Amino acid sequence: MTERAGTTDELTRRLTHPRYPRSNHYDVRWTIENQMGPHALWLLEWLVPALGLDALPPDARVLDLGCGRALTSVFLAREYGVQVTAADLWVKPDDNAVRIAEAGVADRVLPVFAEAHDLPFGEGTFDAIVSIDAYQYFGTDDLYLPVLTRLLKPGGRIGVVVPSVREEIDGAEPPEHLEPYWDPGFWAFHSPSWWRRNWTRSKAVTVETADWLQDGWRDWLLWSEVCAEESPSEFMAGLARDSVDLLRADAGRTLGFARVVGRRN
Repeated sequence: MTERAGTTDELTRRLTHPRYPRSNHYDVRWTIENQMGPHALWLLEWLVPALGLDALPPDARVLDLGCGRALTSVFLAREYGVQVTAADLWVKPDDNAVRIAEAGVADRVLPVFAEAHDLPFGEGTFDAIVSIDAYQYFGTDDLYLPVLTRLLKPGGRIGVVVPSVREEIDGAEPPEHLEPYWDPGFWAFHSPSWWRRNWTRSKAVTVETADWLQDGWRDWLLWSEVCAEESPSEFMAGLARDSVDLLRADAGRTLGFARVVGRRN
């Protein structure tokens, strides 16, 4: 078990970020205890302006695809009053239902078990689709986006934030400075321009945004440092330590986050 040294007040000060004012109001222990990677609320808050969630009516339906432990689903319901379907393959709906109820949004968030290639929803079900730090696991398939966006109402938007590289990596080997830390799964990290091309040529959406989070690697590193020290799960703390080593070695040269938003054609 990782030793948890920081007080809640100290952690709150450390993780208060001027770029993410809404996320700053959430309990830091809650976010740390339920983390499954980069700070999902920070990434979602960055996505929201490009996705236009502020303009959706309260009865709008949003699919949170790959919601993990449903932190992003709770955030969507609390901050924007929308109806959220919290879909995940790895976290059981019963587990998420407890967190959702404790957050006071059980009337607005429905947890479901779903695999991204077998989503049990009809065409035109959702006003928006959101995916935070998950789309890279299934969305690099050239044939996937047209199938997924059929679940959107005409003109509905899909928005994702994914780990990214600044520019596509040439050749079959990672950059030399990252080779000791490289995992084959990192080849699913693509540049914003790659995502723009991939989505545009699908003809499923009109791409409205495909950009890079300035200094996003610093946010990722800060969060990983905190989770490495404070996570109550030794497994998650170990993953965070691996991320710290990776991000310190890279120092912003290669890795960060891409935000991609498209409107259904």
